[in-house]
This record gives sequence, structure tokens and C-alpha cells, in this order.
Amino acid sequence: MSKRNSQNAKNAARERLRVERERQAKKDKAKRQVIVAGSIVAVLAIAGGISYAVVQGNQPSHWEKAADATVVPPANTSGKDGTTVVVGDSKASNDVHLYEDPRCPACAAFEQTVGDTVNKDMKDGKYKLTFTIGTFLDGNLKGEGSKNALSALGAALNVSPDAFLAYKTALYSTKYHPEETKDDLAKDAYLIKVADTVPALKDNKKFQDAVEKGTYDAWAMRMSKSFDDADGVDSTPTIKINDKVVKSPDSTGSWTVDAWNKTLKDAGVTK
Repeated sequence: MSKRNSQNAKNAARERLRVERERQAKKDKAKRQVIVAGSIVAVLAIAGGISYAVVQGNQPSHWEKAADATVVPPANTSGKDGTTVVVGDSKASNDVHLYEDPRCPACAAFEQTVGDTVNKDMKDGKYKLTFTIGTFLDGNLKGEGSKNALSALGAALNVSPDAFLAYKTALYSTKYHPEETKDDLAKDAYLIKVADTVPALKDNKKFQDAVEKGTYDAWAMRMSKSFDDADGVDSTPTIKINDKVVKSPDSTGSWTVDAWNKTLKDAGVTK
């Protein structure tokens, strides 16, 4: 091979190497572009997911929406948004006002011990009963059982005052009132199960539909606000007789039938 031919061969080899390097460089560049594009898409997807999560997190909850919704007041109520609930003779000269929360264990104890006497005295005409029901324990304990039970109590009240009283008694009973930390009352099926122990509500489709559809959810939220706005009420149960807060005279501070009767006597409540 002549020297010239050797040089030509070297030149040809260099050219082939240059072409190969350019081809590889283009290939690497294209690969980098794909990786960068994929990274951008991934970042955008993550950002979009975060944005969606933030937007969803800022959406009002069902109960927040209910607080602003149009109220459907149950029958047997009066006042603004139906938050005045009176059971018994509305013309009775004395008034016993109960402030309760459906999840409250002390309210359950009061109902289990004194409830029958309270209701009997009302039916005997000693006083009318008024109710303001709150849901603050949902905030303290987390959950929505108080709100859901209050809405169901509205559905019972829509049936009749007697159904309301009987249902409240059942919800506070030793058999069905859950522990304070358990949110069983948030379950519609549980509320309907308890209602089936009340003759006026057993297999009552109108009542059941109202519970499942949340017919009285907005009413429950207005009632809860009425509780929050009440003067002199900082715990449950709070009992007012003729607009004055009363405490149990029992040495333990708990309510008994004797303590109730003494309280009525001291308040001047007679038939």
C-alpha cells in the first residue's frame, strides 16, 4: 500500500468516526429531550395532583354545605328555621328547657334516670318541655354522630312530638347509646335500627327516607347554632326552669327522681 493510500485510509477512518460521533450525539440529545419532557410531564402531573388535592381539601364538607342550605323545618316546630321545639301544653305557665347533645353520656344518664318522670310531669301539665340540641361533641371528639342523630330527631319530630320523645329516649338508652368516643350515631343504618324500637317509627318509610336523604340536615345545623348562641349554657345537660339554670341538689351532683322533685318544688313548680 502506497503512502498516499494509507493517508486516504486514515482520512476515511477519521470521517467515519466523525459521522459516528455526530450520530451518537444526536441520539443522546434526543434521549435527553425525552427524559426532560417526561420529567416535565411528571412534575406537572404532581403539581396538578397537589392542586386538585388542595382544591378538594378546600371544598366545604357536607355539613358545612348544610349550614348554608335552605332549611326544611320539621312539623311540630316554630320560630325562625323551626328551632323552637315545644312539647306539651304551650300555654303552661312553667317551662322546663333541656339543652342536650345526642352523644353526651351525662344526657343519657339523665334520660335513663329521670326521663320518664320529666315526661310524665309534662303530660300531667306541670310544665311544657322545650328543647335545644347541640352538636359540640362532634367537634370535641371528631365525627358527625351528634349532627346526624339531631337530623334524625328532626325526622321523628316531623312524625309527632310523642315519636320525638320516644326516639330520644331510645337513643339515650343503656342498650343503644354508644360510648362517647364511638361515632355509631353517624351511621344512618344504626339510627334506623334504634328507630325500629319505637312503634310510631318502626318500618316508617317516610322517616327512613328523611334520615337517609338528610332532609333535616340543614335544620340540625340551625338548631346546633341556636344551642351555641344560648346564654348560660356551657355543658350538657343544662336545665333551665323558667329561664333559670338549675343544678341537681343531690350531694353527688347527679340527677335522681328525688333530686328532680326537690328542684321543681324549690322552683315553685306545682300543678
